[in-house]
Amino acid sequence: MKFARVGAAIAAAAIVVAACGGSDSGAGKDLKVGISLPLSGSSLASAGPAEKGAQLAIKEFVLDGYTVAADVKDHAVNGVHDPQQGAKDMTAFAADPAVVAVIGPFNSSVAQVQIPVSNEAGLFQCSPANTAPGLTKGDAGKELRAKNPDKINYVRVATTDDIQGPAVAQFAYNELGLKSVAIIDDTETYGKGIADAFETEWKSLGGTVTGREGAPKGTTDYTAILTKFKESSPEAVFYGGVTSTGGGLVRKQMPQVGLGELPYLAGDGIQDGLGSTDGSFINIAADAAANSFSSVAAISDFPGKAEFAEKYQAEFGEAPGAYSASGYACAQVVLQAIRDAAAKGDVTRESVRAEGVDTSKSFNTVVGPVSFDEVGDTSQKIISLFKADLTAADGAGDWVFSSQVNYGE
Repeated sequence: MKFARVGAAIAAAAIVVAACGGSDSGAGKDLKVGISLPLSGSSLASAGPAEKGAQLAIKEFVLDGYTVAADVKDHAVNGVHDPQQGAKDMTAFAADPAVVAVIGPFNSSVAQVQIPVSNEAGLFQCSPANTAPGLTKGDAGKELRAKNPDKINYVRVATTDDIQGPAVAQFAYNELGLKSVAIIDDTETYGKGIADAFETEWKSLGGTVTGREGAPKGTTDYTAILTKFKESSPEAVFYGGVTSTGGGLVRKQMPQVGLGELPYLAGDGIQDGLGSTDGSFINIAADAAANSFSSVAAISDFPGKAEFAEKYQAEFGEAPGAYSASGYACAQVVLQAIRDAAAKGDVTRESVRAEGVDTSKSFNTVVGPVSFDEVGDTSQKIISLFKADLTAADGAGDWVFSSQVNYGE
C-alpha cells in the first residue's frame, strides 16, 4: 500500500486530533494504555496472543497513586486487519486525554496510517510486531512523522524486514539446500516488502526466482497463479503476506495443481498458532501445511521463557503464541516509561513519550534488555525460524522452533 492510498484516512484523523488539541494535557491519576490490534476473524489467531501478553503485563503493574487500565480496540473488519479502522481507532485514543500510550498495531499497513495520528498527538506507541522498514527509516519514516519530525513517538520490539526477509532466504538456501523459488505476495506494505527483501537476498546468494505474482487480500482462488508457477518448476514457494490475506489459502491450494510436496516459505505473517485455532495458517492449510517454514522477527528462545509460559498458561489456559512475549515486552516498555515519568513529576503524554524514546535508556523486558535507536528501532536484531509439525500439540499441529540468528552481533 502506497502512502497516497492512506492519505484520506490520515487527513480525516488529523482534523480530529487538531480539534482535541493533539494535547499534552495532564492525564490525571487514572491512566489508560490503548491496545490497538486486529482481534476478530482470522486475524485473531495472529494478534490475540500479543493482546493477551500486553494485558497480562498491565494487570501485574502497580504504581502508587495511579491506576492503569487497558483500552482495547479491534481494527479487524471482516476478520482482516483494516487500515482505515486502525486510523479511526488511533484518532479515538488521541481524543481521550486519559490515554498516555498505545500498544500496537500488529500489521505494518495499519501502522502506516496510525503513526501520523499518534505523532501529531504526541502519543507514545509501541508495536510488538511491525516489521516494515519504512515505518521508521529514511524518507518514508520521516514522512509519517511530518507533524512532529523531531519528536519520535513510535518504537517497536520486533526487528525489520530488511533483516527478516534475508534471514528466511539464507535459511532456505543454506540450510534447506534450495536453489529456485517462486514468489507470491499480497501487495500490502508488509507482504510486498518482505517479499522484496527475500528476493534481493535470494538472488545475491545465487538462487533463481522462477516467477513472481501479486494477489491482493480478498483473493480466493490462487490456482491460476500456482499453475503458472508449476510450469517453471520451482523447488519452493515463498509467500509475502499474512494468513488472513491469503497465506493459508495459497498453501491449501498448492496440492490442487501438483505443488503440494514443495517447501513453503514465509515470514512471521503465517506464524499464528495451533492447527486447532480457528483461522490459523495450520488450521486453514490443514494437511497441506506440512513442509512449511516461517520466521518470527523477534527472539523466541530467551531466559525466563519457561516461567513466562507458566504464568501465561495459568492466566489464559493456553500456551503463549509467537508474539505473546513481544506483547508483554511492549507493555513493559510503556509501563516503565509511565513509572519513570511519575518518578520525575506528573504523568503526561509528553513525559511518557520522552521516557519511552530515550536512546540512552535500556528497558528490562521478558525478552531481555531492549533499547531503541534514534528512529525507534529495537536493539534486538534477532530472527527465529520455525517448521510446521502436524504431529505436534497432540496431533493438532503447531510451529516447532528450529533456530534463531542474532544479526546484531
